[in-house]
Amino acid sequence: MQVLINFGIVIASVAFMEFVAWWSHKYVMHGWGWGWHRDHHEPHNNTFEKNDLYAIVGSAISISLFVIGAWLWEPATWMGVGVMIYGIIYTLIHDGLVHQRYFRWVPKSGYAKRLVQAHKLHHATIGKEGGVSFGFIVAEDPVKLKKELKRQREAGIAVVRDSVGAS
Repeated sequence: MQVLINFGIVIASVAFMEFVAWWSHKYVMHGWGWGWHRDHHEPHNNTFEKNDLYAIVGSAISISLFVIGAWLWEPATWMGVGVMIYGIIYTLIHDGLVHQRYFRWVPKSGYAKRLVQAHKLHHATIGKEGGVSFGFIVAEDPVKLKKELKRQREAGIAVVRDSVGAS
């Protein structure tokens, strides 16, 4: 029974991390933390970005949970595993698939294509204001996101690149 409980904690932690990632992406990275995130939205030839510092923050959270789990409260270990798994998923999907930092594959259909399209629409705005699709694993319908970008552009909330969101 304890194995099922631990597995449930891991799964719940991975799911909760998508909310944490969405919230921190929208309100921290596109807010007061824009200084670290900005270069992720600008063209460059660097192997690393200041934005990669956020991965260190995520790692510190996971390590802290492992320490708490080892010394104070055992369930924190399994939360740390969930945070670590989310970090691996983020690295493979966001950095690998979407931004093609580690491998080259352009999905032609399904969930992977929707995820890539949604994140490309996230990068359709210039600057930190406005924008859509702040999650990393859950992706909304690209048609809906394009309509929201058009609304934001027309309302003066966001500057949208000409090639996206205008239709």
